[in-house]
Amino acid sequence: MTEHEVDVVVIGLGPGGEHAAGQLAEAGLLVAGVEASLVGGECPYWGCVPSKMMIRAANLLAEGRRIPGMAGASVVRPGWGPVAGRIRTEATDNWDDQVAADRFTGQGGLLLRGHGTIVAPGRVAVGGDVLRARRGIVIDTGTAPVIPPIPGLAGTPYWTNHKAIEAEQVPGSLIVLGGGAIGSELAQVYSRFGSAVTVVEATGRLLPSEEPEAGALLAKVFGREGIGVRTGSKAERVAYHAGPGDRAGFTVTLGDGTEVTGSRLLVATGRRADLAAVGTGRIGIDESQPSVPVDGRMRAAPGVWAIGDMVGQGNFTHMSYYHAEIVVADILGQEHHPAEQHAVPRVTFTDPEIGAVGLTEAQARERGLEVRVGLAPVPASARGWIHKAGNDGFIKLVEDAGRGVLAGATSAGPWGGEVLSMLVLAVHARVPTGRLREMIYAYPTFHRAVEDALRAL
Repeated sequence: MTEHEVDVVVIGLGPGGEHAAGQLAEAGLLVAGVEASLVGGECPYWGCVPSKMMIRAANLLAEGRRIPGMAGASVVRPGWGPVAGRIRTEATDNWDDQVAADRFTGQGGLLLRGHGTIVAPGRVAVGGDVLRARRGIVIDTGTAPVIPPIPGLAGTPYWTNHKAIEAEQVPGSLIVLGGGAIGSELAQVYSRFGSAVTVVEATGRLLPSEEPEAGALLAKVFGREGIGVRTGSKAERVAYHAGPGDRAGFTVTLGDGTEVTGSRLLVATGRRADLAAVGTGRIGIDESQPSVPVDGRMRAAPGVWAIGDMVGQGNFTHMSYYHAEIVVADILGQEHHPAEQHAVPRVTFTDPEIGAVGLTEAQARERGLEVRVGLAPVPASARGWIHKAGNDGFIKLVEDAGRGVLAGATSAGPWGGEVLSMLVLAVHARVPTGRLREMIYAYPTFHRAVEDALRAL
C-alpha cells in the first residue's frame, strides 16, 4: 500500500462531486477525485440529459400527431436512429468520459480510477493506494438501481435505465416495473416510438410520491395513448424465454394471477445508496441506513461531508450542485447559508410534465399543519383552451393556513416544470398567499392558472 497526502478526497465524481472537487482544486487545494465509473456521474451519460433528449424526440412525435384538427393533416413516422445517434454523441462517443476527466485534471485535480473506501478517519483506500486527507473527505457516490428479489428475475437480461438509454432499437413490446418518474418517463418514450408498453406499479397509483391527482392524470393520459397501466399489482414471478430479437421475451405473473408479457423488461423500482461500500461505519455512521445524516453544512462527521443522492434529500442533480456549493464554502471557510430542504423542486418529464415543490397535501396533514387546498384545471384556463390538444393538467396549491404561506405546490401540464418556477420561489421565500393574490398574472399564459388556484383556496 502506498500512502499519499492531499488536502481533500472526493469519493465519487457525480455532478456535485465533480463540481466540488473542481472548485476546491481551483482554489489552490490539492484534491484527489476518486471515481469507479465515469467522471460526471449518472446525469450526463444515462440520467437527466440523455433521457430528456429521448423525451424531447418523443414529444415532437406527439405534437406532430396533434396537428390534425388544428392545423391540417400530418403523417408522422418515428425513427429511433437519430435518437440513439444523438445520445451516443452527447455521451461523448459511446460513454467515454475523457473530456470530463481532462476538465478536472486541468483544474489541478488528481484523478484516481477505482472504488474508494474509507478505511479510517481521514483515510481512503483506492486499490493499492491510501489517500490521507488533511482537510477532509467528501462523499458523493450516488445511488444504484434497486433490483427487487422477484423469483425468476435474477440472471435474466432485464434492463435498468442504463440499457434503456443505450438501446439501439425499439423493442416490439416492453414491460416496465415501477411507475415512478423514471419508469413513467421511459414508458411514454418507448410507447411513442411504437413499442407496446405496460407499466406495473405495486402501489395504488402512478407517481406514488406525488399528489394522487398527478398519478390519476398520468394514468388517464397513458390510457389514451395505449399504454397499459397495472397499479396495485405486485410482480410475483418473472420468466424469460430466450430467442432471437423480439422472439425472446418476459412473462411477469402478478399478484392476482394474471400475466403480462413483453420482449423486454425494464426494472425501474427505485434507487439506493450503499453506505457499506463507502465504509461509513469507520467514521461512526451506521451502514444499514438508507442515507448519510448531515447537518446544515452537509457535515456527516468530523472532517467528512456528504452530498447529492447519498444524503436522501432528493435524488436530483440540482440538489447535488446545491450541496456542493455549501461544502466548498465550508471547507474554504467562506460564509454561506445552511442547506434548506423545505422547497426542493422536482419534475417528472412526462407529457404532461409534473412539477412539484415542498410538501404534498398528505405530508402537510401528517405534520399537523392547518391545510387548505386550491385546485385549478389547466384546460379551463384561457391558455389551456387555446392550446387545445395536449392541454391536460392542473395547478394544486397546499397552504399552511396557520401561517398563510404555501407549504407545497404541483404544476402539471404543458411546460409544467417551467410554470413550477414561480411556485418554487413562493415556497422557498415563504411569500404570503395574500401577496400572491396581489400579483399581476400575464394573460393568456399557463401560469395564470396559479391565480385560479389561489382563488380556490
